[in-house]
Amino acid sequence: MEHLELDNIFIPSKRPSKKLMIILHGRGDSSEGFTSLPEFLDIDDMNYILFDAPFEYFTGFSWYQLPPEQLPGIEYSSKLLTKVLDELFEDKFDSDKSFLFGFSQGSLLTFEFGARYHKVLAGYIAVSGYIYDENKLLEDMNQDVKNAEWLCTHGTYDDVLPFESSREQVEVLQEAGFDIEFKSYEKDHSIDRDELIMISEWMKNILK
Repeated sequence: MEHLELDNIFIPSKRPSKKLMIILHGRGDSSEGFTSLPEFLDIDDMNYILFDAPFEYFTGFSWYQLPPEQLPGIEYSSKLLTKVLDELFEDKFDSDKSFLFGFSQGSLLTFEFGARYHKVLAGYIAVSGYIYDENKLLEDMNQDVKNAEWLCTHGTYDDVLPFESSREQVEVLQEAGFDIEFKSYEKDHSIDRDELIMISEWMKNILK
């Protein structure tokens, strides 16, 4: 996908399909950090596109600046994601059979961008992140997304983004009618093997 405005790694499906999983990494990481994910998820007819965030951050990339300067980067990254996904969903892939996956900063973009995006995807997976402004999100979001398939996971031992803060933010969304499944894992700021197995089964159930 060389023509897109975000650098990326594209991993084609083993069986031809118009299903797509969009993967957003965390701060300081890159698309390279998630190239093993397709093997773990084990979905033969899923294509994968792993994006690099637009801002350089040490040896990797970042979607937005550190607190309290997040908003300009969130807005800029969201505009880029809107542009590239609109292009991908124009004729190459089906939005209603596609998934948005984000870890850490990518998890925040899954909420802040994904819930505002004008197309509703098959599923949204937010791992070990937080929401910039959950009340503003409820005001701005695509209301059709409220009833989409959402999965949010977080580690109880996370020393980067506190578990309780993220859980409380998700509860605000849930109480407003946002249908989100929240799962906790005994892990730090990482992705657990059992968690990946659960995510794979969750996606396969949606695709049935």
